[in-house]
Amino acid sequence: MKRIAVKIGSAVLTRKDGTLDVTRLSSLVDQVAELRHRGIEVILISSGAVASGRGELHLSQQSTLEMDSVEQRQLFSAVGQAKLINRYYDFLREHHISVGQVLTQKTDFDSEEHRENMRRCMEVMLSHGVLPVVNENDTVCITELMFTDNDELSGLIARLMHADTLILLSNIDGLYNGRPGDEGVALIPVVEAGHDVSEYIQTEKSGVGRGGMQSKCKTAMEVAASGIDVLLARGTRENVLVDLLDKAMEVPHTHFRAVRGERLAVSGDSIASIASIASI
Repeated sequence: MKRIAVKIGSAVLTRKDGTLDVTRLSSLVDQVAELRHRGIEVILISSGAVASGRGELHLSQQSTLEMDSVEQRQLFSAVGQAKLINRYYDFLREHHISVGQVLTQKTDFDSEEHRENMRRCMEVMLSHGVLPVVNENDTVCITELMFTDNDELSGLIARLMHADTLILLSNIDGLYNGRPGDEGVALIPVVEAGHDVSEYIQTEKSGVGRGGMQSKCKTAMEVAASGIDVLLARGTRENVLVDLLDKAMEVPHTHFRAVRGERLAVSGDSIASIASIASI
């Protein structure tokens, strides 16, 4: 049975006003359900808790400014995570799929015992038809102990669970050889292992998440080097998940090709390597 990990970024699930895009979430759930009904195991790494909490609380700008960035994340995610998982529950229930929440933090990957416990938990969920939805436990994290972003987390989960493919859904079609929209700039369809793409990485962020293209590419190359294919695509494209599996050649995306014959387990050293990725 094929197993894929899908990371849904903040830029995909957040509206312009900073609140959760429920319509987009519903569409992505429909696609995940289609994959599940085909017999594909799916693990979701989902952003959106902060956006969900922000939309629920409706705080004034002054109230928000009185909190530092960590306090904001803790408050919004504490409220938003419950709302987010309930959204997943409601939408997946329509497809007769049960959902399970997995909240983790960076220290959970520090010891083999904790990693194995988390792996067994998700294996049991998958074997009983439960869809794991993974997110960072922002309510108890402080800056020093936070993942760089959910790109980093998705890479760790994909390797921990021995996924065949990691799909990173963002607000861009993939990696370009320059600034998208500029004359002569084109999408890079395939990145081979060991190919230095640093000159093509733009440093802008979406404004609603902690990650960016540098983080995505670093994570993608780390994961591909461990033997897992990585696809970077626009999450707002209609039916993107199903089309990537059915007719990938027709879907604009960047494929970070896996190093064949490699399948490295997550270890303390690999955690340190991925954790060194700089957030932009």
